[in-house]
Amino acid sequence: MPPLGKRGYPLTHLALTLLGVLTLLLLDGAGGLIADDEDYYMQELLTREHYYRIPEENLTPPEELERDWGARILQSPKAAEKEPKAKRENGRHPDRAAADATPGKNGNNNKVPKNKKGGLKTPNSASEGEKHYKPVKEKCPPMGLETLKIDDFQLHASTMRRYSLGAHRGRLNIQAGIYEDEFYEGAWCAGRNDPLQWFEVDARRLTKFTGVITQGRSSLWSSDWVTSYRVLVSNDSHTWVTMKNGTQDMIFRGNVEKEIPVLNEFPVPAVARYIRVNPRSWFSGGSVCMRVEILGCPMPDPNNYYHRRNEITTTDNLDFRHHGYKEMRQLMKIVNEMCPNITRIYNIGKSHNGLKLYAFEISDNPGEHELGEPEFRYTAGSHGNEVLGRELLLLLMQFMCQEYLSGNPRVRRLVEETRIHLLPSINPDGYEVAFEAGSELGGWSLGRWSQDGLDIHHNFPDLNSILWEAEAKKLSPRKVLNHHVPIPEWYQSKNATVAMETRALITWMEKIPFVLGGNLQGGELVVTFPFDKTRSVDKTREPTPTPDDHVFRWLAFSYASTHRLMTDASRRVCHTVDFAKEDGTANGASWHTAAGSMNDFSYLHTNCFELSVFVGCDKFPHESELPHEWENNRESLLVFMEQVHRGIKGVVRDSQGRGIANAVISVEGINHDIRTVSDGDYWRLLNPGEYKVTAKAEGYVPSSKVCEVGYEMGATRCDFVIARSNLSRIREIMEKYRKQPVNLSGRPSLRHPRRNHRGT
Repeated sequence: MPPLGKRGYPLTHLALTLLGVLTLLLLDGAGGLIADDEDYYMQELLTREHYYRIPEENLTPPEELERDWGARILQSPKAAEKEPKAKRENGRHPDRAAADATPGKNGNNNKVPKNKKGGLKTPNSASEGEKHYKPVKEKCPPMGLETLKIDDFQLHASTMRRYSLGAHRGRLNIQAGIYEDEFYEGAWCAGRNDPLQWFEVDARRLTKFTGVITQGRSSLWSSDWVTSYRVLVSNDSHTWVTMKNGTQDMIFRGNVEKEIPVLNEFPVPAVARYIRVNPRSWFSGGSVCMRVEILGCPMPDPNNYYHRRNEITTTDNLDFRHHGYKEMRQLMKIVNEMCPNITRIYNIGKSHNGLKLYAFEISDNPGEHELGEPEFRYTAGSHGNEVLGRELLLLLMQFMCQEYLSGNPRVRRLVEETRIHLLPSINPDGYEVAFEAGSELGGWSLGRWSQDGLDIHHNFPDLNSILWEAEAKKLSPRKVLNHHVPIPEWYQSKNATVAMETRALITWMEKIPFVLGGNLQGGELVVTFPFDKTRSVDKTREPTPTPDDHVFRWLAFSYASTHRLMTDASRRVCHTVDFAKEDGTANGASWHTAAGSMNDFSYLHTNCFELSVFVGCDKFPHESELPHEWENNRESLLVFMEQVHRGIKGVVRDSQGRGIANAVISVEGINHDIRTVSDGDYWRLLNPGEYKVTAKAEGYVPSSKVCEVGYEMGATRCDFVIARSNLSRIREIMEKYRKQPVNLSGRPSLRHPRRNHRGT
């Protein structure tokens, strides 16, 4: 009998096994044909000890684990129903907790938060006596169920009620359609309600799992959520190990309603490839339905080709982290000090809570409107919980400053030929609420609205109805213009339901002659353009184009086509609509109607063409995702800004060479005019082609000419000189000599012809 090793295996068997492993490695290094997943089969040599093998410095003493998990982990499904609801404000979201424990990406050391008694703030703390809990040092980010880094083929389930409630729908914060039984619904729901059901994630490589976040089902009609569950891990998807609390299975506390996410962190990380969530109890009036996110750190694996080829890295040296209000202000100040000659910080007003709405200007002459130079704006954060746009604008201002200093010709041309305004946080009050909860624990709507409960993006006056009613009544264009539609008096009253932030935005939009703008939002991957409100009152979805529909479609496509994911036909839909089939763009009203949107108001009340850019499926991505999202959007952000230079531009002057303000610029065939600004200059966005353009102003004779727009970048110069009309000259002369203008509208009076004759 051959000699035995420590675990009773023959040494010859171990030698052969090692020889086989070495052979595979040599073949791989020599270019042999090794399957992507072959390294996983070697994991079968691991024993169950491997699942919980972690560095000794990360181990928590058993007595502390028992004290903490005695409060946080239920011992039976029945106990779950008796457990009081955990207070939401005690939670700390994963990325902020990680920052508290370790230095940040940029070497920022954050203080560990303390409670009132000096103890550490920990997730799901249900007992006042837990102040001595020592958390596991390492915190892992979400694996990416919500951000779609985990694809549908990595999600499995024991059963499903129907395909629209399959495992691929079990993603945190995924949203359902309005009606049931649609192709896309809002959770994974098991085909049977029993404790044998499970939801499984295949990480495709060894991963250190550190926690699970769960939600109930997104539905307007059903109430379904899981109240307690077990967690199991495996290396081969056949042999499963249940997480234990001593000798008993750990039973984790689930949800108490369907929307607020609940985080359970593991007392000791589990290293495996597969992880399962096994519901043990559920809401008595509902079914086994879940939305899930897994926290996990991929283990080092140089042989894993699948992940190497899908990694996205950035070479830009930027501050990739989430910024609270004070941190945002500090970052803007730092960039301003780096590039003082081309940047300026100013504020446009205050929020409901008194936080200033800071804007950041980038221009070769900050603070000044230059003749012939168009003004561009990016805004973000009208919904406070959609934070990716905020961070993208903070990254953009850093990037443009650095590239300008390094001599990047593209960025220098943008700065010298455009006045750029970046407003990263329209709703700072809502952001602070979402920021406190965190990237994974805020749910779908926490912090969305202003402090007084208003949706800022849809809080503008409904000018669509005013214009369309005038068109239906065939009123004279002089009575109701097709542009610069005035704001109704009721909206401007102090008692109107208008957010302070909205009033500040309107004042800003009226003060600066913006030509093009994009408001960055989240929760989807699409660029939408006006109109956002359907013309038919009884329809919630209906294509409602503007007279400039072709221009808007091009502007939307310029962003979507240069984004890394928006036009990818193979990508998974975020929620219920496949926008990739429409080239990543959509008319706003064809998606869902919304009266009083910022886009419609901007188009009808000012010269600015405004679009909404939904930059990601995840409204509040983890900090670790920010470099990836920056790479997704960087080129699009630059390309869209460059579109402000398409179309025609010029100056309208009188015969003495003075600029004429408020002159109307009309394009034949497009029923939407614009106006010149204070110096008489204008910009009119147009697609390539020939256009008959007319300039007219009160008291002047209209002038027309044909202007050609080419395909190359750069607006075509199209200036006008218009002369005073005879009538206006007569009135000017009469007023100069303090005499009333003669009556030119009627014939000479016939009542006293002799008197007139005698008077001559």
